[in-house]
Amino acid sequence: MSNLTLILIKIAYLAVLWLFVLMAVGVIRTDLFGQSKKKAKKKPRSSSARPAQRRAPSSAQARPQRPRRNEPTVLAVTQGPLSGTTVNLTAQPVLIGRAPDSTLVITDDYASGRHARVYSENGRWFVEDLNSTNGTYLGQQKLNRPQPITVGQPIRIGKTVLELRK
Repeated sequence: MSNLTLILIKIAYLAVLWLFVLMAVGVIRTDLFGQSKKKAKKKPRSSSARPAQRRAPSSAQARPQRPRRNEPTVLAVTQGPLSGTTVNLTAQPVLIGRAPDSTLVITDDYASGRHARVYSENGRWFVEDLNSTNGTYLGQQKLNRPQPITVGQPIRIGKTVLELRK
């Protein structure tokens, strides 16, 4: 092989190596800080969104509803650095992760920027893993789809354990 061919191969190899490094930095940045606002705005709305949610709430819908008798009212941290912290449950989903705009910000090395969410649907509470790196566990089971949760059932994210309470 000629010297020119070897030089071109070396340059191509370095270009591919730098491309890999830049892509890895981008993935790490997204995991730490979440998606940029430009990318978040471009996401299409899911087809499961109801038309009533898009309209402005009427006066009856704007009033906060009292929790039913056996429904949970708070999401409590039972183990981990934030032990004793509670988040009031509302109609809005509770986002859990290291990102500063999460509802419950967890400072755990095993938590992703947007790790999981807890939400209510038809009077039942669900927990969903948001494609986190280390996974979300309901009891001893690793989540791969949204799962219904009950009061007192442990949700583990890294070293942090949460549960629904009345």
